[in-house]
Amino acid sequence: MSALAAAAAVPSIPAGRIQRVNLRARLLWTARVRVLWVVAGFALVALTALVRIASLALAGQGPERTSLEDALLPPRGEITDRHGVPLARAFPAYALWFDPKAMGDTGSPLVRSPREVARALKAIFPDIDEARMAQRLASGRPGYLRRRILPEEANKVFALGEIALEIPRETDRHYPQGTLAAHVLGYVVEGEGGKVGMEEVLERRLTHPDLRGEPVSLSLDVRVQGALEDELRRGMLATNAIGAAGVVLDVQTGEVMAMASLPEFDPNVAGASGATNVFNRVTNGVYELGSTFKPLTVAAAMDAGVVRDLGQPWNAAPVPVGRRTIKDSHPMGPSLNVPQALVHSSNTVTARIADALGPERMRRAMIDLGMDRRPFIELPARGRPIFPRGPWSRVTNMTVGFGHGLAVSPLHLASAYAAMVNGGIWRPATLMKLDPAKVPRGRRVFKESTSSRMRQMLRMISLYGTGRNADAKGYRVGGKTGSAEKASAGGYNKTALVSSFAAAFPMDAPRYVVVVVIDEPKATLASSFQRTAAFTAAPVVGRLVPRIGPMLGVQPDESRDVDISDLAYLVEKH
Repeated sequence: MSALAAAAAVPSIPAGRIQRVNLRARLLWTARVRVLWVVAGFALVALTALVRIASLALAGQGPERTSLEDALLPPRGEITDRHGVPLARAFPAYALWFDPKAMGDTGSPLVRSPREVARALKAIFPDIDEARMAQRLASGRPGYLRRRILPEEANKVFALGEIALEIPRETDRHYPQGTLAAHVLGYVVEGEGGKVGMEEVLERRLTHPDLRGEPVSLSLDVRVQGALEDELRRGMLATNAIGAAGVVLDVQTGEVMAMASLPEFDPNVAGASGATNVFNRVTNGVYELGSTFKPLTVAAAMDAGVVRDLGQPWNAAPVPVGRRTIKDSHPMGPSLNVPQALVHSSNTVTARIADALGPERMRRAMIDLGMDRRPFIELPARGRPIFPRGPWSRVTNMTVGFGHGLAVSPLHLASAYAAMVNGGIWRPATLMKLDPAKVPRGRRVFKESTSSRMRQMLRMISLYGTGRNADAKGYRVGGKTGSAEKASAGGYNKTALVSSFAAAFPMDAPRYVVVVVIDEPKATLASSFQRTAAFTAAPVVGRLVPRIGPMLGVQPDESRDVDISDLAYLVEKH
């Protein structure tokens, strides 16, 4: 076949088909170009993000790596009472932040004038200073305007329509019980950590990544704490006192079931500038606690064999010593036996017992009870006792015997009374809930026989003596009053009294010690126009014990009591 014939044999391609093929190629090419543009766009965005991240990292502001624990756990662990009731916890909260750049470079960060916005904020937050807020907004300085605002307040701020007023959501430290146990808990300052109380003590434990998910249980019982604060406040207000303090202590373990100092403060509103009334009168205040020391003196004398026969009469006449004379508040007769001296609170007989014991043995007894050191407790605020240094003179020894010349905290006294009634074992006080297997063994400071006798005599004080206003029916309360003038420059201030009552219950099998201190009570109608502890501090204990007894597993039982039959006649014949 010739070439011409072969060419004639090839079929021809229609022109329309060629056009369709060309169109398809162009469309395919256009699609590929567009995909490339999209990819390039994504690449540019990714590159921009990488450059921004790198710049932040170089500036020291790179995003931190967040572990699973950081994402799921609160930044600070929870604190609870011994039954798991929350006392301090992390809480989602709102803040009010001023961002003057939120509207860009428009010249003004606010839609309205700073004065108008400040007036609007004043309507939402009545406690703010309107003039200072206006000045703050006009300054153009970014920062917090308020650290804690409520959701309904946040909604009102949003309604103002000011973009520069931002409402960031943060994790805040919240105290759901309000002021309850404030002196025990303390508070948290943003960026600085815990302050004052157990927040400071437990700082590392509460912020540790491996531990903060587990709540920390304190020894406190929130029910007992509430009752203690309530009765202390009632006693303080009834006598127009400047303050009050109280502690409830487990005599067998040293656990603090409640601790209160009034006036209180609110840890929810404390911040970098601190808070008023943070002084803890229970652990940081030191006072001459007067006649509450008399049972301790008698117990030390019994242990040393100085007091053997409780019925032995002691001279109750005024005691001349040095340039002073020790007297009783009123004449009590020519002589008193030991139970009578405690029931009627005789300075003269107690001074003579201390004199017979001698300065060295008395001083040793006080040291054994920890009276020469700061109180044993976890809190950072612990007052240093005013403890006579060097060898004690005769007059120092005798005055310490009835609670003068030595100033200690109410917690010192509570720990000493716990040892005196629990069989003679002193244990350090603690604010941590203890496993029964980990209760410290303590150290013996009194003989068991001495402790048994002291339980009898403390009970007799509540039945026949100055502690009658503390006797709660069925709870077998025993204790001792103490009223002492406050020390001042050059002597004592006769118008400023510290009244206290140290008690234990139930006295036939002591479980708890209660110490109440009223700071500078006034003679009022509620106290029968008296300032002494029998009319100011003792009634607080008398009302408190029936409230907290059932909470602590102590039920009233008027068919039981400590047996005082071998001593009662010594007091009744007086």
